Amino acid sequence: MGARLPWPLPALLAWAASWSIFLGGLRWLALSPVLALLLAAAVALGFSLRGGTRWRQLFIAWGFPLSLAASGLIGDVPGWAWLLPLGLLAVMYPVRTWTDAPLFPTPVGALQGLSRKVPLPPGACVLDVGCGLGDGLRELHREYPGARVDGIEWSWPLVLASAVRARFARVRRADMWQTDWSPYRMVYLFQRPETMARAAGKAQLELRPGSWLVSLEFAVPGRAATHVLHCADGRRVWLYRIG
Repeated sequence: MGARLPWPLPALLAWAASWSIFLGGLRWLALSPVLALLLAAAVALGFSLRGGTRWRQLFIAWGFPLSLAASGLIGDVPGWAWLLPLGLLAVMYPVRTWTDAPLFPTPVGALQGLSRKVPLPPGACVLDVGCGLGDGLRELHREYPGARVDGIEWSWPLVLASAVRARFARVRRADMWQTDWSPYRMVYLFQRPETMARAAGKAQLELRPGSWLVSLEFAVPGRAATHVLHCADGRRVWLYRIG
């Protein structure tokens, strides 16, 4: 949503949807104020997944609870109920992940042609680090239908979402920096410029010679790519052969 609509329209739409859920739940579904608050906060969190940057995600997620608190309509909501949206926010966006990439889904077709540049044998293991909602997993599977595609993600809700959207893949909750990359013939990531040097160092240490590090949009500083793919939307995919 955030990538297709000009900011702050995504936030305004998310807040309007949350308010509609909250008021509709109270008036037409006869929900308790606490349940209506929790449902509307969950909707806000769902919208925030498409916020683009971390701060926009937080802005979308917290817009409804804060505007509700300022509205004076929450006299029947006990104080402890406000811990529920906070808990949902903490689960969705763990603080330890803030130094890694924000939630940027891999665009459809972004990896088109990857298998022609880098053919892999049937049964090869491919890893998507920070798989988010599973978009990268689906693109990897489209290019390598005979490969075993794995995904790791730190946020439990995103792990569950990826597992549902990419049933062919093995998705688990793990720290990308603590996970052993050595079993994989290819590691794909869509991170941020600040983490690329660290990712390249980890790949050089753990991946076998002849394996590949694939990065959407962000290059490894100071290192020439083996191949470069050009996406339809103008982005580039950087391919680095290890060894």
